[in-house]
Amino acid sequence: MPPRGVKSSKRTRQYEHIKESSRSRGAGPRRAKEIAARTVNKQRSKSGEAKTAPRRGTAGKTSRSKSSSSRGGSSGRGGSSRGRSSSRRS
Repeated sequence: MPPRGVKSSKRTRQYEHIKESSRSRGAGPRRAKEIAARTVNKQRSKSGEAKTAPRRGTAGKTSRSKSSSSRGGSSGRGGSSRGRSSSRRS
């Protein structure tokens, strides 16, 4: 049974095809249904058939919004003195 909201016969056929393909690759019946439902919903979302808009890739956004130090990287300076000058005055 295809996911709720699927009304077209095209998506129903797509769901059944993906489910059978997943089963032939060794997935269990519940896992095959899940894979098929997720794939059909993803295709519906991309083509504008679903109510929700597709999620755009967010891989690069986190690296731009955080500084390198908050991501665990180095501050870009050489050495490990962390904010202290290398020459100390007495």
